[in-house]
Amino acid sequence: MGSAALGEAIKGIRSWAMNEGRVIQTPANVKDTFGARVFNDKVQQARLPKPVYTSLRNTMTQGKALDISTADAVASALKDWAVENGASHFTHWFQPLTGITAEKHDAFYGPTADGRALAEFSGKELVRGEPDASSFPSGGMRSTFEARGYTAWDPTSPPWLLVNNNSVTLVIPTAFVSWTGVALDKKTPLLRSMEALSAQAVRVLKLFGSSASRVTATCGPEQEYFLIDSNFYFARPDLLNAGRTLFGARPPKGQELEDQYFGSIPERVLAFMADVESELYKVGVPIKTRHNEVAPSQYEVAPIFESANVATDHQMMTMETMKRVAPKYGLACLVHEKPFAGVNGSGKHLNWSIGDDLGNNLLGPGDTPHQNMQFLFFCTAVIRAVDVWQGLLRYSIAHAGNDHRLGANEAPPAILSVFLGDMLTDIFEQVEKAGEAKSTKTGGMLDIGVGALPKLPRDAGDRNRTSPFAFTGNKFEFRAVGSTQNVGLPATCLNVAVCESLDALGTELENRLKKGEKLEDAVKAILKATIKKHKRIIFNGNGYSAEWQKEAGKRGLLNLKNTVDALPEVIKPEVVKAFEKYKVLTEAELHARYEISLETYNKTINIEAQLMALMASRYILPAALEGVKNVAQSVAAAKAAGVPSREGKKHLTQLVRLVDAFKAQTDKLEAAAAHVGGAADKHAKYMRDTVVPAMVKLREIGDQLELVTPHQVWPLPTYREMLFVK
Repeated sequence: MGSAALGEAIKGIRSWAMNEGRVIQTPANVKDTFGARVFNDKVQQARLPKPVYTSLRNTMTQGKALDISTADAVASALKDWAVENGASHFTHWFQPLTGITAEKHDAFYGPTADGRALAEFSGKELVRGEPDASSFPSGGMRSTFEARGYTAWDPTSPPWLLVNNNSVTLVIPTAFVSWTGVALDKKTPLLRSMEALSAQAVRVLKLFGSSASRVTATCGPEQEYFLIDSNFYFARPDLLNAGRTLFGARPPKGQELEDQYFGSIPERVLAFMADVESELYKVGVPIKTRHNEVAPSQYEVAPIFESANVATDHQMMTMETMKRVAPKYGLACLVHEKPFAGVNGSGKHLNWSIGDDLGNNLLGPGDTPHQNMQFLFFCTAVIRAVDVWQGLLRYSIAHAGNDHRLGANEAPPAILSVFLGDMLTDIFEQVEKAGEAKSTKTGGMLDIGVGALPKLPRDAGDRNRTSPFAFTGNKFEFRAVGSTQNVGLPATCLNVAVCESLDALGTELENRLKKGEKLEDAVKAILKATIKKHKRIIFNGNGYSAEWQKEAGKRGLLNLKNTVDALPEVIKPEVVKAFEKYKVLTEAELHARYEISLETYNKTINIEAQLMALMASRYILPAALEGVKNVAQSVAAAKAAGVPSREGKKHLTQLVRLVDAFKAQTDKLEAAAAHVGGAADKHAKYMRDTVVPAMVKLREIGDQLELVTPHQVWPLPTYREMLFVK
């Protein structure tokens, strides 16, 4: 019962506050613990012979192949380090197309002839694993009876130790492919896209006179999440099985007072955050920021930028660590995009940039952006990429959970647009008109008007939190990514889009230079023409407004309002051509991902619909009928006493009608969910057009019942409990 869960939650909070929460613990110094469980550069230098270390570093920084003798030496040192730190097992950790991570643990130790156990680990075992691949999503690229798959060590992402209460496991980040070499994961295409992007970016840099030999895509994915008391979590079948509440009336107080955002962090939540950070620091995840988010019980954690593939690994580690640590504090961590209707959902803002091996951020504008031709060229390439490949980028964030974030007070992923801010917009407007910019807007100094307070340097423009793709100083922030997502897919698609854009603009620049044009003149001409052609994607206004929807339509921008509309973008001929040209994914691999996305969408909606019908029949309807019985007995008692209650009878009539409507709609949902689809795309449209509306209608009635059913008989924890009892 909801009230019982509330009582248990309060007891748990009181117990925590009196016991674990009051234990004074001196936190370890981060500089002493950061990377303590990572086979990082410091450990490598100390344990590897110099030639082996040099070879490994060349592989990590320059992408050179690793020979088997080097792999054997690394494996030996890695095994010794892991065993010395208590490890008994190792695992090839990979990211299949389920969207989460997978692992199979193998023991280091094997029996010897004299009855002892010996720890062994070869270069072959380090470089290649062989998990059963038959039950992972493949989109038809293989038959289920074909089981062989390979994991391949990613030497650019350092191994680390997973420490549990009674075990230590060496975790080796890997890519995952089939026996035929088909990519079955999120990491393989990401690594391929990084190589392709580097090649095109270096090609452009050389035209500007740079000696850089490698360019790396870097990411810093922010993570939003909710924390609720675990007693509530276990009392909600929908949170347990779907990750979001399928029923739940809005509470009298939500986020309208805006008192949660950046507010004081509750003690138990802060203890959880500190524990998570401590665990992440030990495995080398550079967590930087923690704070309250907009919705009640919503929070955010953000890291420092890293190489895109390492950032993706670390982001998955962050989600897993949060979920693992939360129960220690009697909490449940929710990363669904919309666990609670009526308040803001959660995103995963993917901060993205590119930098060369000379230490330069290619999206850093410098002090005088209008004179920084190289920056303007790369920035223009990104703007063009978002415009040309808006369908691909929309596909990359399309899934059932993210559909719930469309509109409202959150960055709407339906329409892709680029926010540049006042400074860059002014520069590009100058470029479009005259072919060059003569000045850069500055913000000057901000005088707060209090003598004791310092004057603050003011940025040239404000930020825009409604933009799905915003320039934020020296990077772009892809704000439309969903909070449950593996960021490998949107990062891959963004890399490919920018790669193609750099290729196109770089080719034009090469052709102009071959004709004898000066570099400056050629760049000015390209910038002017490109901005004029693609400025429709630039929008600095309110992305939530109805006016923007109309304006975007006039501009010819895509408005793909849901997952089913967005998914076909990935199999369009131009997308297939680009992915094959840059050797990121083949046509078959792209079609497989399309099929997997459709299948995942259909299964997600089906699970939610079946679960909703179950909760309606076994939880809400019995409680509502109990409420009706109580009211009916009261009305009958009043009538028997000679004082009939007109309003009581009216209330009873309304309750009965509501219960009848709820039961009828439950039956409709069950009938709709029983539909057996044919082709996956047609079934997805049926789910979107028939099942989802039936779920929405049932929820509306169910939430009305919650508001009129006595609390003592309502079977589920309510929003006012889950969001505010901390």
